[in-house]
Amino acid sequence: MGYALIRVPRSVAKRILEEAQRLGITPEEYLLELVTQSLDPRDKAVEYIEAAEELLGEAEEELQKGGVRQAAEKLWGAVALAVKAYAYWRDGRRLTSHGELWEYKRRLEDELGEWVSDAWNAGNTMHICFYEGWCAARDVENAMKRVLRLVEEVKNMVKKE
Repeated sequence: MGYALIRVPRSVAKRILEEAQRLGITPEEYLLELVTQSLDPRDKAVEYIEAAEELLGEAEEELQKGGVRQAAEKLWGAVALAVKAYAYWRDGRRLTSHGELWEYKRRLEDELGEWVSDAWNAGNTMHICFYEGWCAARDVENAMKRVLRLVEEVKNMVKKE
């Protein structure tokens, strides 16, 4: 999994970062929302789950390079995007707050089982790890297994149609 490098003026990059921060989302998610705004919600769900898969791959790459904190944050991004993909797929709804993420995590848990809560909690722990830096590589590896399962299950839902 790789990146396509796109060059934008520094002022545009700054604006993207500011807007993403203001909305409490990653710059990647902010751009994803912009480029998918004209898509049908089910098509958005597919784009979101594909982005979650890419973040999982990036988390693995970061971990191999010793970037524990960066890997941790990518896992948080993957779990959040998976829940957002589910919300688009299930109800055509864009989630805009942590409270809504928790609400849809519970709906996903009702549909798939209690293990969803473990995956969600692993992702949330990784978000904390990114900011506080206290986790080790094995903590990220353990979380990755749980997050991977959630991403795969949501992928199976949104892509089967």
